[in-house]
Amino acid sequence: MAHSERNRICIAILALGGQGGGVLADWIEQVAHRHGWHVQGTSVPGVAQRTGSTVYYVELARPIGDHLPVMSQMPVPGDVDVVIASELMEAGRAMVRGFVSKDRTTLISSTHRIYAISEKSAMGDGRGKGERILETAPLRAKRFIGFDMEAATERSGSVISAIMFGALAGSGALPFPRASFEDAIRESRIAVESNLAGFAQGAGAAERGGESETSAAEPAPEPTTATGRRLADLIRTKLPRAAHYNALHGVRRLMDYQDEAYAEAYLSRLTEIAALDAADGALTAEFARHLALWMSYEDTIRVADLKTRASRVERVRGEVQAKSDQLLQVTEFMHPRLQEVCETLPAFIGARILASPGLSRRLGRFFRSGRHVTTTSLFWFLTLSVVAGMRRWRRSTLRYQEEMERIARWTDEVKQLARRDVAVALEWVVCQRLIKGYGDTFERGLRNLEHIGEVFFALPQAQQTAEWLREARKAALADEGGEALAAFLPAHAA
Repeated sequence: MAHSERNRICIAILALGGQGGGVLADWIEQVAHRHGWHVQGTSVPGVAQRTGSTVYYVELARPIGDHLPVMSQMPVPGDVDVVIASELMEAGRAMVRGFVSKDRTTLISSTHRIYAISEKSAMGDGRGKGERILETAPLRAKRFIGFDMEAATERSGSVISAIMFGALAGSGALPFPRASFEDAIRESRIAVESNLAGFAQGAGAAERGGESETSAAEPAPEPTTATGRRLADLIRTKLPRAAHYNALHGVRRLMDYQDEAYAEAYLSRLTEIAALDAADGALTAEFARHLALWMSYEDTIRVADLKTRASRVERVRGEVQAKSDQLLQVTEFMHPRLQEVCETLPAFIGARILASPGLSRRLGRFFRSGRHVTTTSLFWFLTLSVVAGMRRWRRSTLRYQEEMERIARWTDEVKQLARRDVAVALEWVVCQRLIKGYGDTFERGLRNLEHIGEVFFALPQAQQTAEWLREARKAALADEGGEALAAFLPAHAA
């Protein structure tokens, strides 16, 4: 049945905290009221997976005589005409909950991702499969309109609620003219100009049918300095083509992290691996990615550096839509442990403190609890800037020496395996993904990697297979407590 013939239209909006889902619902209600329809709106907060997820439900009923409609408080599976999702995984949740039906539902969704805490804290790659949602949405919905709403907000300088409102208008799913939608924005008298710009972006994308595929892969970064161009030339002449993309990103990351010499040391290790690689260059490509991540480990110097960058302040200002004449204050929770502080000290000092139970006990009491720090205040900004400036002495720190020893040992192991079997070496490289984050998370991943290595390299060479490493890695990623790995290693040891 065409929307012009319907007497009732049910709309479900799935949005995260701070995205203006309530404002969007209010705008829809204003448009319907303007045309004499009965309207009821409700909202039900969900689990705080990211910044809090809420389902807003708006039901519209065409007036028929003197009878008042009976309306539902929540969307009912199989009885929703329009679903609007502010993020791709929210569209997936809508489909799982039965809100999307092939015979009636127009599904409007952003294709960008905001990762849930569970995805970020997973021991391996815990990201949800967005590609599957993009593949399934056109099959489950009567009509699917998907595009990157976050990119649209950046282009328009607006907010995502205005983008979604425009997409709803452009979809033609409601029997109201576009002018009525725009009037609702004007009548709100809130950021009218930017919201109308965002509305136009959303409406245009919906009228074009959205984009059902993910955007093209990001091109490899083009160096802009003489040093960058020189290192890029080394990459293109000494490494297989398959490794160029990761190596270029790795060089840029490590020059930003430390300096030119550090990036050159990275390329030196890559060249050694490339000499042992197969024709397809897959081993060098993976080694380039994981080595860059390991060499740019998160220490207190790096954290302080990132938090005091002007680009970060500008990004935060953009995220909260702060105007040029508005003051911005950022308060963050920090909890450096004694070990992390000692790792930033010169190696002989840090090692001595950690090796002394008495010193560790006396100093450790100052680092037992975290604190809220206003990083935009003069005192804390200067304090963090001083810590960030210690980058020039990073090579003398305890943490640097420890990480370089681990990386050197890992590189030697990769070369040893590559001389026998490149496929096995590749699996050992991929095992580096067990190491991520910082603090307890980093230590747990490192401990798992070292335990796997100890057992694996003690096996007879005939048993040192790629399949063994894959299964061990799978066990290490199965749980945080390490139970699966603890069960796997004894059962598969020599």
